[in-house]
Amino acid sequence: MAPGRRPPIRGKSVLVVGQGGREHALTWALKQQGRVVRLMAAPGNAGIAEIAECFPIRPTDLDGQVELARREKPDLVLVAPEDPLALGLVDRLQAVGIRAFGPTAAAARIESSKAYAKDLMSGANVPTAAYRTFTDAAKAQEYVQSVPHRVVVKASGLASGKGSIVDRDQVLRAVEEIMVKRIFGSAGDAVVIEEFMEGEEASLFAICDGTHFHTFVPAQDHKPIFNGDRGPNTGGMGAYAPAAVMTDDLIAECEERIVAPTLRALAADGCPFHGMLYVGLMITSEGPKVVEMNSRWGDPEAQVILPLLRTDLLALMEGSIHGTLDALRVEEASDVAVIVMLASKGYPGDYEKGFPITGIEEAAAREGVIIFHSATARRGPTYVTNGGRVLGVAATAPDIRTAVERAYAAIGDVHFEGMHYRRDIGRRALARLK
Repeated sequence: MAPGRRPPIRGKSVLVVGQGGREHALTWALKQQGRVVRLMAAPGNAGIAEIAECFPIRPTDLDGQVELARREKPDLVLVAPEDPLALGLVDRLQAVGIRAFGPTAAAARIESSKAYAKDLMSGANVPTAAYRTFTDAAKAQEYVQSVPHRVVVKASGLASGKGSIVDRDQVLRAVEEIMVKRIFGSAGDAVVIEEFMEGEEASLFAICDGTHFHTFVPAQDHKPIFNGDRGPNTGGMGAYAPAAVMTDDLIAECEERIVAPTLRALAADGCPFHGMLYVGLMITSEGPKVVEMNSRWGDPEAQVILPLLRTDLLALMEGSIHGTLDALRVEEASDVAVIVMLASKGYPGDYEKGFPITGIEEAAAREGVIIFHSATARRGPTYVTNGGRVLGVAATAPDIRTAVERAYAAIGDVHFEGMHYRRDIGRRALARLK
């Protein structure tokens, strides 16, 4: 064994921090692969509770999460959401000798500060949109009025995927809402204003050990609330993998020009990245460019990538923690996976909770279908809605058309009051078949 390398984790207990569909997919994958004999989640949700012990501790309650880990002694803690990563939960766990999968708070700045991420990418010559960062609303608005091209306004901090506003007619008002009205709270202390990029989006995920990395099958998210990519952005209304736009050559180019130099830059900045690096891409006429970097699995992209993964997830996380990813390979099924999110009436705005959900069991019994709970609770024997994005209906199949048909057929089994969803998930891949 190389000097400084610790032995691989031999235990089979994992604590997953988080409560959404991504966390359900992660616990599901660990359960499916069989090495983990004890699964825990904090806080989890009604779906996760079917396969893991759930503890009612908020992801951002760092004291509570550390105390839980010290008491239950998991062999590994998987910190899934961005907020506890940004707050330093991995740092806190490492400080008391608990192994944790995910970046430190310093490395997680690749997501928690868009200003930091853009500066890092600029210094590393990673292709991304031209940008300016502002901490003064008046100066930001003056800049917007001075540029002749379309721009994108983003809250620099964490805004749950909803901090990007593109419509040029609304840009000045967007700066006011983000920086003055504080619609995203402290995430709007600064804004990044960048040149609008034309092209098709894709998401590329790389598991990293500070130096080495492996990429997974790329996915394509559908963030706007309405069909045809209209309306405000959400946390994601559906996804599919592999993303049809991402050829093998494009993946190789992204690995060489984006992932590798980003890892080198983070290491040079004193914060080597261990964990999942999420690269949001725009495939432009000039090649792939970075829209954003995130420090964790995407949601709902995780729910289509993990059902295709054949390599042991726990082994990959071990390799990430111990710097031994170069000894592993990522193997994936050749199938296609699709997920459609079922949302509450009013999402991404205000919505009500507590509506009974029917048909989950019938949908899950269909061929190739997996139901991932995003925001559900139990009221006696009944599932009820407990958030904006309620359920994800995922399906796998040998081809995109069959996967889409399976997902939408299963949705026909499910019902709750006010349920709405996009009816065109996978549309770009399907269009390529015509």
